[in-house]
Amino acid sequence: MIMNARVSIVPCSDYSDVKNEIKEALDLIGGLEKIIVPGSRVLLKPNVLAIRPPEDAVTTHPAVVSALCELVSEAGGIPVIGDGSGITRPDSTATAEALRVSGIEAVASACGVELINFETSGFVEVDVPGGRQFSRLYISKAILEADVIISLPKLKTHELTLYTGAVKNFFGTVPRKIRKQAHFLEDRELFGEALVDIYSFIKPHLAVMDGVVGMEGDGPAGGTPAYAGVVMASYDCVALDMVASELIGFDPMQVPTNKAALARGFGTRHPELVGTPLEEVKVSFKKPTGGIGALMPPFLRKALRRHLTVRPFINTSRCALCKACVLNCSANAIEKVDDVLKINNEKCIQCYCCRELCPNDAVEIKKSLLVKIVNRG
Repeated sequence: MIMNARVSIVPCSDYSDVKNEIKEALDLIGGLEKIIVPGSRVLLKPNVLAIRPPEDAVTTHPAVVSALCELVSEAGGIPVIGDGSGITRPDSTATAEALRVSGIEAVASACGVELINFETSGFVEVDVPGGRQFSRLYISKAILEADVIISLPKLKTHELTLYTGAVKNFFGTVPRKIRKQAHFLEDRELFGEALVDIYSFIKPHLAVMDGVVGMEGDGPAGGTPAYAGVVMASYDCVALDMVASELIGFDPMQVPTNKAALARGFGTRHPELVGTPLEEVKVSFKKPTGGIGALMPPFLRKALRRHLTVRPFINTSRCALCKACVLNCSANAIEKVDDVLKINNEKCIQCYCCRELCPNDAVEIKKSLLVKIVNRG
């Protein structure tokens, strides 16, 4: 990994000319030539969270993926695209369908690029030196076979981690079992450490952020598309996340992955900014309801934990009984009662995975009185 914490910000009004804006963002930090030698196998890791079209702003826009395919090829690299989507089906068809609906499968075909489904391409068990939550992990075989790894995150909020970006993007490189174990940690700080465990092994070389249209509110899938009008780049994923979270109006140190990464020596609290000044492009994204507790001091959050709840529940009138929520629940808290699915609040750990990946938006939330008061204030 190139230890360069420079982060570039370039305005980008829409996706029609995004390749030129991305090239400018890359040139500002040193260019692709710094990490790619001719013949390098370059893995592009977009965020293909769920089976959603580009206009929903849940997945990395296909125009961004296409631009990177072309730029990597022009730099002499061999681009490949790979991801593993969220758990919405009991078999491996979820990722395949998500890649198709997101438009990324079409990009791979048009660019003549190999498209890798992490769910079916295999995983390798690895040691994680210094891991806080995982001393061993299963990592996608495609990651290990790549010479260069590039994160292509979408600028979004997240109900558990407040913000999701370049570091959390690599959650898709581990199998379902690991993802469930990470969510079962329950505490957002421990979850952040687990994500950094994954990041610490992968050591990506570059991140390019799709921040043209992001997501605010109850992301990463249930929020609202929000215009930010930027693309960003950095050789350091943590540095990019620090800047991107501040760009949308969040305190970077309240994002668990940022905090855990800095504590372990990754990134820097104040990266060097190049391109357009941050103050000129800052926006204010609506914060996720589920993340309200993270905005309180740790001692207060701990004391009020029982009263500071945003619990998911299933709106049975919208539920199609697809059981994506059941497959995705680390705590096995979702049960079938009288032919409908219900969430057992005693088992629920409030990780919001059920809500995140419900294809019918049938998982809604119920706020405790204290949360309602905090939101009102």
